[in-house]
Amino acid sequence: MAIKIHAAHHREPYHSEADIQRARRRTTVLDMGGGRRIVTHGLHEHFWSDLYHYAMTINWPLFFVSVASLFVVLNLVFACIYSAGTAAIANQSPAGFAGAFFFSVETLATVGYGDMHPANLYGHITATVEIFLGMSFIALFTGIMFARFSRPRARILFARNPVVLPFEGSATLMIRAANARQNVIVDASARLRLLREEVTAEGHRMRKLHDLELVRDQHPIFSLGWSIMHVIDHNSPLFGADAESLSRAQAALILTIDGIDETTSQLMQSRCNYASTAIRWQEAYRDLLWTDEAGVDHMDYTLFDETYAVGEAEEQA
Repeated sequence: MAIKIHAAHHREPYHSEADIQRARRRTTVLDMGGGRRIVTHGLHEHFWSDLYHYAMTINWPLFFVSVASLFVVLNLVFACIYSAGTAAIANQSPAGFAGAFFFSVETLATVGYGDMHPANLYGHITATVEIFLGMSFIALFTGIMFARFSRPRARILFARNPVVLPFEGSATLMIRAANARQNVIVDASARLRLLREEVTAEGHRMRKLHDLELVRDQHPIFSLGWSIMHVIDHNSPLFGADAESLSRAQAALILTIDGIDETTSQLMQSRCNYASTAIRWQEAYRDLLWTDEAGVDHMDYTLFDETYAVGEAEEQA
């Protein structure tokens, strides 16, 4: 689960130079998942220096709208430059700004139909600059498109709620995961961590990260489902914890799964965060696997997020 970022803007009036400098720094709301949000202050805005990151992380519709807008703006700028000259375009059609705009489109795209062409030195110089920018624009756009398409994306499903239930005589934290592509992720590995607020011996409050040991942290052929389990024993950071104590400590679980996609031979990685309030105590997941009268096995993913109280009879799928 990716961290969602929302930009927030200052609304107070700024009077001093220090206020203006602070206003130039970004205030950002980070959605950490599980209903938890953190507001950050004091970071400088570095949009242009991190433009590639934005191009890689924005959604596809916004990406295409941004590229199209940039294309139109560049052509409008060069149309103005052509119009500023005297008879810079031969056989200009239609006359006026519209003809200059369409000539700019042909030049920027390096199409060159031949009807319109630069008519003087001013037009040739402007066309030379535009062709250089056009070739750079196409190369940049092609590179970003390839990077976006070639970037590996995992389609791993995570259950909406972790559960804590008795399992083989011990209290066990369990999180269900599934490979939505239903191909094979080779040598998949899982890591589960607990993040919570603690007080040190000196009385300082700090958020500490604890690794939670898993019953099985490797899966050789992760293709359907995987129940990731942590035994809550005397060695577990969760030993003696309950819903109330975890809520007071603002605890969260961070689950990461990675592995090699057998289809593309690329490393896949996916992450999910859970707030402590998402944990279901003394509940278990409903079984996804059932067999029909003909002896055929079925996996019913419509039950993926469903749980039931331990001690109750599970309904037959």
